[in-house]
Formats: sequence, C-alpha cells, structure tokens
Amino acid sequence: MRYAREVLERTVFAPWRGARREHHAILRGMVVVAGFALLARLAGAAKEVAVAWRFGVGAEVDAYLLVFNLVNWPVGIIAGVLPVVLLPLLGRAQREGSEGMPRFLAETLGLTVAVGVIFSLGMLIVLPQVVSAEWFGLPATTAALALQIIPSMSWYPLAGLVVALYSSWIMSENGHANTLIEGVPALFVMLAVVFWGGIAALAWGTIVGAGVQVLSSLVAQTGPGRAVAPRFSLSSPSWLPLWNGLGIMLLGQTVLGFSVIVDQFFAARLDEGAISALGYSGRILSLLTVLVATAVGRATLPVFSASTHMEVGQLRALARRWSLLTGLAGVAVALVGWATAPLMVRLLFERGTFDGADTIAVSRVLRFAIVQLPVFCASLVLVSLHSSQGRYRLLLAGGVLGLAVKLVASVALLPLLGVSGLMLSYTAMYAANLLLFLWAAQR
Repeated sequence: MRYAREVLERTVFAPWRGARREHHAILRGMVVVAGFALLARLAGAAKEVAVAWRFGVGAEVDAYLLVFNLVNWPVGIIAGVLPVVLLPLLGRAQREGSEGMPRFLAETLGLTVAVGVIFSLGMLIVLPQVVSAEWFGLPATTAALALQIIPSMSWYPLAGLVVALYSSWIMSENGHANTLIEGVPALFVMLAVVFWGGIAALAWGTIVGAGVQVLSSLVAQTGPGRAVAPRFSLSSPSWLPLWNGLGIMLLGQTVLGFSVIVDQFFAARLDEGAISALGYSGRILSLLTVLVATAVGRATLPVFSASTHMEVGQLRALARRWSLLTGLAGVAVALVGWATAPLMVRLLFERGTFDGADTIAVSRVLRFAIVQLPVFCASLVLVSLHSSQGRYRLLLAGGVLGLAVKLVASVALLPLLGVSGLMLSYTAMYAANLLLFLWAAQR
C-alpha cells in the first residue's frame, strides 16, 4: 500500500503540482471560454433550426453555404493565424511597457481594413465567374441562387477580418468576451430567416450580423485598442518580429484551409443536397466541439505563451498531459455523439420541409464526422505548445501533411461512402497532425 502511494505521488500528483499555477490558469480559462462558447453555439443552433424549418435540405442552403464557405475562407485562415502570432508579441510588449504599442495597434487595424477591402473586392469579381463555370460542376439552380447573394456576401471578409483582429486584442488582455460575441451573427440570421424568408435573408442577416459583431468587439476592448483609429502605415518597430512568423503561419493556415475548398469541390459534384448535408452535420459537429476545442485553444495558448519561467521540458510535459486529457474528453463526446446523432438531428432540424429522410441522410454524415473528435481535441493542445515556442515551420509542415492526407483519404473514401467520406477524411488529417506534433514534442 505504501509503495502504491509512492508510485501515485511520483507519477500522477507531483507532476501536476509542479505547474500548479499553469494548470489552474488553463482550467479557469477553459471553464469561462466553454461557458461563453456554449451560449454562442446555442445562438448558432437556433439559427440552424430556423434555416432547416424554412429551407430544409435543398438548393437555397446549398447556394448559401457554398458562397459563405468561399467568402469565409480568407477570414478563417487569417483568424487562425492572428492569435498565434500576436498574443506572444502583445504579451511581451505589455510586460515591457512598450510606448509604441498604440501606434502598432493602429497600424495593424489599418492593414487589416486594407486587406479586408481587397479580399471583398476580389470576391465580388471572382466568385460570379467561379460558380457559373462549367468546370465547377454546380447544378444550374444552385448556381443561379448563389449569383443572387454574391454581391452582398462578398463584403463579409472586411467585417470578418476586423473581428478577428479585435478578438486577438481581447484575448491578449486575458479577456474572453470575443467568444460570447461570436453568437451575434447567428442571431441576426435567425431573425432574418424567421421574419423575412428567402435566400436574401440568409445573406443580409449574415452581413448585418457581422457588422454588429464588429461594433460589439470594439466595445468589449479593455486595453488601448478601444481608442485606436486605423493608421495606414507600417512604421512601427514591432512589425519586424511579427513578419518573422506571420508569413510562415499564413502559408501553413492557407494550406490547411484548402480542406474546406476540397470538400466544396467534391460535394458540388454529388447529388443535390450533398452540400446541405455536409453543412448541417458540420453545424452539429461544431456544437459538440465547442466545450472542448474552442476552450482548449483559447485557454492554453495564452498560458503557454506567458510561461517564460518554465523550462522547455516542463512546458512540453504540461502540454502532453493536457493533450491526453482533452483527447479522452474527445473520446467521451464522440461516443455520446455517435449514439445520439439521429436524435440531435431530429430535435434540431426535423420540421417544416426538413423531413425524416433528411434526418437519416444528415445523421449518417454526422456519425462519420464525430470520429475526428479525439484526435482533433488532442492535437489542439500541441498546436498551442508549438505556437508559443515559435515553431512555425513545424506547423507549416503539419498543414502540408494534413492536406495531403485529407486529399488522399477523400479520393479513396468518396466512392465508398459519398459525402460521409469527406467527413471521415478529417480524422485521417488530424491523426497525421497529432502524430507529427507528438513526435516533435518529444524532441
């Protein structure tokens, strides 16, 4: 008995006490972020219920999801990069009391606005050519509906990029209000769909909601960013360390972000409703991952970035423990999700034109999507670890490896499983990343 206690003390309790402050900070951040994220996702769930009630699985939702995924593509890439690069830089500047920080914030806002305008104008010009091209393989009805909403939806990148920047500023102040504010666009889409209807309601609800999200994110600022106006120059000395990692991270996130485009390309060539089934299952998947995935990334990265007093070996051991815990949490969520997939789809969507056949189709896709949860959640902690250490080339290698594995898996699984194979290919992608990052954490 005494020997057993000594083994437990040495292998379980002592390592956790060795980084007690970091463990508490991670756990506290996870709880707060998970609570806010749950509220935001409930707003998203209400939107999905309204969309399913109004449109079911059909051409309108196909067109909206296609256009939204395309205009959101650059936003998702940059939003994934900004916290990774900015948080360590802003944290260091705050500790050192940098007097030039207001100018740097103003210049980052100016650059973000300029890039957002460029992307929005590019979408306005390019997207009509893409969706109407014969090589894209989009059904005629879906293409016509997509052309209707492109002029308004093309301006989403401008609002989305500003929100991404403001969110990074909020997180740098150890705030989490940005997670709660993420539910604002969904509320506006829901209201537009319920009281207006038509595919235009989806488009304008998204754009107006994104605008309100920008204003809400500005009000939520607690640091110097609240009083900053955009400055269109690059004269701050803080740009030099930012450029060192930004280019590599943007390239890596762009490579990984192509997975969404891969899904749209393959799904567009399947029967009508394939994109809708992919979208509905993806929305439910996001509800399942919100308590783990969002909380993990936003709770661990600030802690790892600020843990300058820890040795590298201690920090990596800390990350491996939390990777194991989140992976086990992912297993639990996956088991429950697999068993309750038809029930979740039925409760959320089966009303109006969304019938029992749609429930069966979406449930099947959802079950294959749920398999990715354990490896996805576990890999998030290791991404935060390597990001905090500036190992951007490793993250780039992970993006290239993940996309290559997903392409191979999609080609192999699509003939066997249809659109479900696209979801299952994410499991292979995240598993490859997890193995790579675990190997790197041991070195």
